[in-house]
Order: sequence, then C-alpha cells, then structure tokens
Amino acid sequence: MRDFQAPGRSAVFATDGMCATSHPLAAKVALDLLQQGGNAVDAAIGAGVLLGLCEPQMTGLGGDCFVLMKPPGQERIVTLNGSGRAPAGANAGVLRARGLSAVPVYGVESVTLPGAVDAFCRLGADWGRLGLADTLAPAIHYAEAGVPVAPRVAHDWAEIDHLQGAAKAHYLNAGAPLHAGQMFRAPGQAEALRRIARDGRAGFYEGEVAQDLIDSLRGLGGVHTLDDLAATGCTYGDPIRSAYRGLDLFEHAPNGTGAVASLILNILQHFDMASLDPLGPRRAHLEAEATKLAYDARNRFIGDPDHTTRLAHMLAPETAAELAALIDPKRVLPDVAPLTEAIHRDTVYITVVDRDRMAVSLIYSIFHGFGSGLASDKFGILFQNRGAGFTLAEGHPNEMAGGKRPMHTIIPAMLGEGGRITMPFGVMGGAYQPVGHARLLTNLRDHGMTLQAAIDAPRAFAEGGALALETGYPSPTARALADLGHKIVPSPGPRGGAQAIRIHDNGLLEGASDPRKDGCALGY
Repeated sequence: MRDFQAPGRSAVFATDGMCATSHPLAAKVALDLLQQGGNAVDAAIGAGVLLGLCEPQMTGLGGDCFVLMKPPGQERIVTLNGSGRAPAGANAGVLRARGLSAVPVYGVESVTLPGAVDAFCRLGADWGRLGLADTLAPAIHYAEAGVPVAPRVAHDWAEIDHLQGAAKAHYLNAGAPLHAGQMFRAPGQAEALRRIARDGRAGFYEGEVAQDLIDSLRGLGGVHTLDDLAATGCTYGDPIRSAYRGLDLFEHAPNGTGAVASLILNILQHFDMASLDPLGPRRAHLEAEATKLAYDARNRFIGDPDHTTRLAHMLAPETAAELAALIDPKRVLPDVAPLTEAIHRDTVYITVVDRDRMAVSLIYSIFHGFGSGLASDKFGILFQNRGAGFTLAEGHPNEMAGGKRPMHTIIPAMLGEGGRITMPFGVMGGAYQPVGHARLLTNLRDHGMTLQAAIDAPRAFAEGGALALETGYPSPTARALADLGHKIVPSPGPRGGAQAIRIHDNGLLEGASDPRKDGCALGY
C-alpha cells in the first residue's frame, strides 16, 4: 500500500471497461466509445487518433503503429504491424555517395510512408463494432474545436527547434511553441479525418489527402510517389514469447525491438535480482550491463523480417547465458559499443480492456518530437522520420532500401501467467522502451511492487556512453555506480511513460498510469 501522506496516485479499479493512456481526454473518449456499444478495438482506435491532437509532438496520422490484440473469450494474441516502408526510390548507396554516414534525422530522406491509418482501418473493419464514422467522430470534433495544451505537452513543445516550412505554420503560434492552456486546433486534420471516416483507407491513401502528402514530400526533395503510398499495407502476425520467473512476456516481432526486452530479461534471469535493493547500485549496474549487451545485439541483427533477421539467435537461452557470463558485478564492461543514436522520448501508448475482456495494446508514433519537423502543406500532417532508424552500412540487415521497413523502437506488450493473458502494457520513451519493459517486470516480479508503484519507480538508461539516472535515485547509489566505472549523468528529462491494465483472476480490472505524462487510467 502506498504512503497516503506522500505525493502519488492510486491505481484505478473497475469491472466493465478500462482505458489507460497518456492524456485524460483520450481516456475519456475511449470510455465513451465503449459505453456507446463499441469494443476495445473501437475505443483504442478512436482514442489513439485523438492522441495525435492532444500530443501532436508525439504522434499523428503521418506515423506508424504496432498492435497486440487479445480477442474476447480467448487466451491468444494477434499482432498487427502498422509500420510503413521506405519509398521505392530510397537508396543507401546514393546517400553514401553524398558523403553521409547516417540517414539525416530531420531531412526528407528520413521520411517513410505512414502505416498507422491503414492499420487502424484494417483493425476496425476486422475486429471493431462501430465503424469509422462513429470511432473517429471525437477526434474530428477536437481537431475543429481545439484541445487545451496539457503541461507535459507544453514542456515537450518548448524543447522542439527543428520545425521547418509548413510545419511552422501548422504547429507554432506566431512563430512560438504553444504553452499550457492554449488551444491547439488542426482544421486540416479534421478534414482529412472526415475523408477517412467517409471513405476508409481510400480517404487517406488516395485522392486529395494523398496528393497533398506526396506533392509536399516531392517539393522538399523526396523520392516518394503515389504508388509508394498506395502500396502501404499492414500485416497480421503472431507475437514472440519469452518467460521470466513464471511470467509470460508477449512482444511484437521485428521490425520492432520487443525481442530486446526479452533478451534483457533472459540475461537478468542469471542473477538473483530479487535479493537486490530496487534502488541500489547492484541492480542498476546489472540492468545497465544487460542493456548494453542486448542493444549491441539489436544493432547487429534486427531489421525488416521480410529481408533478414536473426531473431531465433537473439532469443536462444544459450545467447543469454553467454552474454550474462560477460557481466562483471564489480566493474563496467569496457568493450561494448555505447548506444549513440539520437536521443528521443516521443511516443504515445494506449491500452483498453472491455467488458468481454477483449484487450488492446497499441503504440503509435512519429518517432522524434514532431517527427521529421516537416508537414504536408494543405492538411498539416506531420511526416515521421522513422527512416532514421535505418543504417547506411552496406550489407547490414537494417540497411536502407526501397520498400523496406526500418528498425522500430516502439513496442506494445502483454503479460500472461498460467495460460491466461493478464496485462496489456507499454512503456514509452524512444529507445528506452525495451529496458522499460524489463524494468517493469522485475519491479513486479522480483520486488513485489504494486502495479502503480512499479510504474512510478525511478528509471535508469545506459546511453551515449553514460548511465542516465532519474532524480528518484539516492545519492549513495549514484556514487557507488560511479565507483564501478559508470559515467553518471542526470536523465535529460522524464524517462518515457507507462500505462497498464491488469486483468485479475476474478475479472476485476486494475489500471495504472505514469505520472511522467498528463494521462490517467479511467474505468467504469
């Protein structure tokens, strides 16, 4: 039980339905859709699209999504990969010939085709009840009427300085970021959503919206075509499954990085994590070392599975055992390449469970804050820069190429136990996400924390050759980690955010939401 004299929040309990996400308006809309007769799929789509207006720096119609869905009355999981591909004309060799060693993070070269809208349309048609007109009605309303900017959103908005061209007109107020309480309106997106509500997928990937997207990209020097947009399509699949001390972890298969979370946990199983102080140096050290080894494997192996991946090798027990044997509890590993990709903390996550216990775990992103910093001229749709997830290294599994999906950082997940799916969850925060999944599980299983406490607990992340600690870590822990050889730095900001809904044995729903975001869990 939490200390009711200290700052904090309680978990939310309900029976008929629940949503946990990063903005309260989206959580409310999800419940409204459930009470109108929709199911968890309808609620997740409607509230998820709204998040692109509530948190435009995090996501939008120009982005990608991944979904895990548990059908009602069943204990299985269906995955949907809603990530877009590079345009057919993308070519790593051309960029290398220009003297580039990496895809420009905020250039048109980083823009991949938007996959989320196709996935939402497919998911709603196959599994929803309401239809797109009803599901998208709340988002259309708020796009026209406006959404008051929330405090965390304003905090992020003020940090963004790479908006360019049309994006400045659509996402700045007289050239300045919007602040808390100001109204953000997106009439162009309202019109795009009306067309999707009326015409489905064709309202976005064909016609005037599609022409605006492609004309804008071509005007910026992109090689994108209407054929590229028309070819965009989501794919169903099965989750990857791993076990951690009696818990079953279900992650989305590559090109997402859910396998990295599994590998971190597989490594940590070789240590007695439950005996360690949850905020002490030994736990933070072991997690940091496991993280570095797992991300090194990520950078070597994960890419578009249509081309190549060594997923079986990453998940093999022998791989985890060999990596665990490299970890010295008394000093930092000297020879592991640090994670040096551009830091970002930008994603939205939503989970919904309905009265029939259909469960949805959905993550939706434009990659960096405001994506590429580029937007379409007429409708103001931000272009994601997910192509920055490609490498230009010749022959690499994740080398940029036309029609290929880049490695993705966004990963929804679910937990199971005893043959039953027990908890859809996600941890936002860019590249941090696999570590966040592993840490949430160890908080729950090894340290016996309540769900809300497990989300609230301080986070650490080994990146850029340093170990970044959130402010909740005690000073003696930081000093002890430095003595082990870690370069200790303050976290550059709140480390992501998390949302989860636990489905108890008796059917009770327990929702928890991260205080690092503006959102909440709501149920009825």
